[in-house]
Amino acid sequence: MNTNSRPVFFLIGLAGLAACHAGAPAKGDGPPKMDIICSYFQRGEIPKQFTCDGANASPELQWTAPPAGTKSFAMIVVDPDAPGGEFVHWVVYDVPAETRQFSEGLAKTEQLADGARQGRNDFGTIGYSGPCPPPGAAHRYEFELYALDAKLNLPAGATRAQVEDAMKGHILAHGEMIGRYGR
Repeated sequence: MNTNSRPVFFLIGLAGLAACHAGAPAKGDGPPKMDIICSYFQRGEIPKQFTCDGANASPELQWTAPPAGTKSFAMIVVDPDAPGGEFVHWVVYDVPAETRQFSEGLAKTEQLADGARQGRNDFGTIGYSGPCPPPGAAHRYEFELYALDAKLNLPAGATRAQVEDAMKGHILAHGEMIGRYGR
């Protein structure tokens, strides 16, 4: 990514005030935080190219260095505003510890070239499936990144619940970015 051609935004605070949200847990209220950095979401809005109304490609995401002892990362993307309750759009885990970004348009395969694995989303597919809300108010999409002290070693195609269960007791740091999309 050439940061000279696109502005890079950091948002630590309320979603929608800037491009990304990397919420910091209150002191003593969870693991340390990591910042997620993006350049595509203007004013917190997810561009059409990253939705079912466009190319449905995953956005390029970068994050700050994790704490010492990080062995892998996991990311889970959910829509908490879905009519039937939280809806999972992406599950990726066993991302190598040296990784600091996802390129735009990651392959929708069970295993990526670097050994990371992708799980099954609530559309029933592997990999990223972007926002696709019903007409009405914009929905929030929470990109949750976890630095872990272990690889999860789950088979490809694991569900959010399986990944979250395997992460218990292994989370060293956490980052969150929130984007919005409506139709």
